[in-house]
Amino acid sequence: WSITGATNYARYIHTASVLTNGKVLVAGGDSSSGYSNSTELYDPSTAVWTVTGSMNYGRYWHTASLLANGKALVVGGVGSSGYLNRTELYDPSTGVWTVTGATNYARYLHTAAVLTNGKVLVAGGYIGGIYLNSTELYDPSTEAWTSTGNMNYARYLATASVLTNGKVLVAGGYVGGVYLNSTELYDPSTGGWTVAGIMNYARYRHTASVLTNGKVLVAGGYVGGVYLNSTELYDPSTGVWTITGAMNYARYIHTASVLTNGKVLVAGGLNSSGILNSTELYDPSTGVWTVTSSMNYARYLHTASVLTNGKVLVVDGYNITGYLNSSELYEP
Repeated sequence: WSITGATNYARYIHTASVLTNGKVLVAGGDSSSGYSNSTELYDPSTAVWTVTGSMNYGRYWHTASLLANGKALVVGGVGSSGYLNRTELYDPSTGVWTVTGATNYARYLHTAAVLTNGKVLVAGGYIGGIYLNSTELYDPSTEAWTSTGNMNYARYLATASVLTNGKVLVAGGYVGGVYLNSTELYDPSTGGWTVAGIMNYARYRHTASVLTNGKVLVAGGYVGGVYLNSTELYDPSTGVWTITGAMNYARYIHTASVLTNGKVLVAGGLNSSGILNSTELYDPSTGVWTVTSSMNYARYLHTASVLTNGKVLVVDGYNITGYLNSSELYEP
């Protein structure tokens, strides 16, 4: 791991998107000044962060999705006015954020997935004591949101993964005091949700990664006072979850990145020992986790992005010193 440029604003619970030009757009988050509307760009060729246009609404716990037209769509979250149904688009060619269609339901701690047809599926989340099972679709060609089928289970802090068959797998999460081991599939061709296999362990604030073989790797998380080191694989061809190798360190609110060599890099997070700088690699060919070099800074609620050069950029987050503006690169 090597230190790279410092962000202009320290932040955590932000989003990071790799744009089509290879730059990384970081947006929003929580900072010492509260709900942030600041955004900035990392240029891998210079290792420099540059401030770009501010969002119209400060927010954190939102989602960011890269559209096929190269724009970035930010959805929901929480801001100074409360839970947001406001969404906005970033245009890399101008550096400007423009308000686009509002979601039918304000939500935060939801999931967002870009479908193979280019639409964005937003699912679940939370608003003012209500856990949501509602889902909706954003159409970039009309900039409008349309309600689609409800999930079988309301949930927040779940994961959403686009499978190679185009369906979306939502896994785990939390609802009303219950940690979920349920998973379900969204079929874009019907707009319906179908209950999928049950995970071996209920979990939330875990990670989910689509492997090059099409399986989904779920790692870590938290359930009822226990930090998890367990990981499991979902096989879309059978609909079954299978336990795979345990991580060396239990962790949640970490990141997971699929490297160009097919391995998965897990970084940072939190467990009963404290805030982690440890990182480890999962090898799908063996099902084994191996500890790799530690980050320079322990952190959680950071972001991790796989750059076009194959390196992984970890940005900001939080540790015992407070909000971080440090970023660092992992060289596989």
